[in-house]
Amino acid sequence: MDLKEPPPAQFSEKADPDAVKYDSEGSNDYAEGELQNGKLSRGLKGRHMQMIAIGGSIGAGLFIGSGSAFNAGGPGSVLIGFILVGVMLLFTVQALGELAVLYPVNGAFFTYTCRFIDESWGFAVGWDYALTWLTILPFEITAAGITISYWRDDINIGVWIAVFLIVLVVVQIFGIKGYGEVEFVLGLIKIVAVVGFIIFGIVVDCGGVKSDSRGYIGAQYWHDPGAFRNGFKGFASVFVTAAFAFGGTELVGLAAAEAADPRKSLPRAIKQVFWRIATFYVLSLFIVGLILPSDNDRLGQGTSSGDTKASPFVLAIQLAGVKGLPSVFNAVITISVLSVANSCTYGSTRTMQALGVRGMGPRFLTYIDNQGRPLWCVVIQILFGLLAFIGEAGNSSTVFTWLLSLSGLSYFFVWGSICLSHIRFRQGWKAQGHSLDELPYRAQFGVVGSSIGFGLCCIALIATFYVSLFPVHKPANAEYFFEQYLGAVIVIVLYLGWKAYTRGKGGLFVKTSQMDLMTGMRAFDLDPLEDAAPRKKSIANLPTRMVRSFV
Repeated sequence: MDLKEPPPAQFSEKADPDAVKYDSEGSNDYAEGELQNGKLSRGLKGRHMQMIAIGGSIGAGLFIGSGSAFNAGGPGSVLIGFILVGVMLLFTVQALGELAVLYPVNGAFFTYTCRFIDESWGFAVGWDYALTWLTILPFEITAAGITISYWRDDINIGVWIAVFLIVLVVVQIFGIKGYGEVEFVLGLIKIVAVVGFIIFGIVVDCGGVKSDSRGYIGAQYWHDPGAFRNGFKGFASVFVTAAFAFGGTELVGLAAAEAADPRKSLPRAIKQVFWRIATFYVLSLFIVGLILPSDNDRLGQGTSSGDTKASPFVLAIQLAGVKGLPSVFNAVITISVLSVANSCTYGSTRTMQALGVRGMGPRFLTYIDNQGRPLWCVVIQILFGLLAFIGEAGNSSTVFTWLLSLSGLSYFFVWGSICLSHIRFRQGWKAQGHSLDELPYRAQFGVVGSSIGFGLCCIALIATFYVSLFPVHKPANAEYFFEQYLGAVIVIVLYLGWKAYTRGKGGLFVKTSQMDLMTGMRAFDLDPLEDAAPRKKSIANLPTRMVRSFV
């Protein structure tokens, strides 16, 4: 079959949203009318993509938020919960990789959801995802300001908020190259810090630190105070923390539209996610559980608010009695939070621009300047960043709690939609007479992996519903439930609202025979990549095939 690059579509000012077509570069234009768009820049190189995949979203969720998970569930629950969510993410990014290499279009998973599942569900998930990053930005900027109080609590946090917002604006001036370079440098710092902590933790656990009077620790804290706390509720509470910590993993797929060569760089970046999950999350948290008791009084006092004094990583270092090192790791946390703030701007602006192009948002959101920046989307995100000054108010914690509750479950809906989109895409691909050999990159775990990932997302949502209804350490109450589960209500309202607006157009699912499999496909020859080339499977080459799946 001859796959040809579809020509870029031309649109008039009154273009039908349903007729929106992406060109082979994953961008789109209005040839006439008031808006004269540029195209998204292909400025992301292979090293940028790999660093986004490995360390792009390591931030306060891991370094600070995990403290509440240790306090509520214990080290055993944290380890199992993060492994389960990590497996879910492993399957999800593999599915996303297959779709993003073939269709490196702006909006990525939002576009795939509209095309392969249902437009109304795509509208709901797309706006919920954009809202997630819009509301997380002021939260992360405030967190970065609070981390500074570790050294200087005499300076008003508003000063630091203003400084960080200015830095964020400066990064946006450089467009996609600015985002890529900042993520590369900050990601490298985070990786070095986590690897260093793992080595440090092993030495501490073996009794190799002279300043630590505990001597050899081993698995002592897994026996006393114990590996698990608060039963099943404690275990279920870990899922939300893990989702927040892993949130942003999917950005590597969103960045495909602006990658110089997604066919080569994206598969390599996708494979790095395995090592990120195994090393930077699971292994580092396992080490924390070995050298820090889960009943520490200061655990659980910080969620993701930036209170690094409640960070399990900082507390573990302090217990070892090593002077100066807690301050160094606090600096790492500050850098990590700023990195996530940078990702907030990228994730929200690209999603909003894609929503506007598809007619699911205001038309001015579609504008892209000559430097490849979705200008008005960036302005909106920066304006949301000003909400960080709410931290000056006396009831700031209440405001932030409800802001975050709007999108608290967004990641589960996005990840589940990616897996389901991949399953539906494979059905449509087969139904329209295509073979897997035509795909430039294939998910290592296929439809089976996506099915498992989708199932784990559903289980995580059910577990979160249970612990929201029957919380740990407090009686059941409606306010707490909606603080934790309001995101699901928002998604349902958005879905039903768009269904009503479009009068149920398209039914429940897009029919496989009507799926658009050609629009937005980047031109490529049919010589498959080495990753996609069929290999004869045997027991003899099983170890090699397993290693190649993650390298």
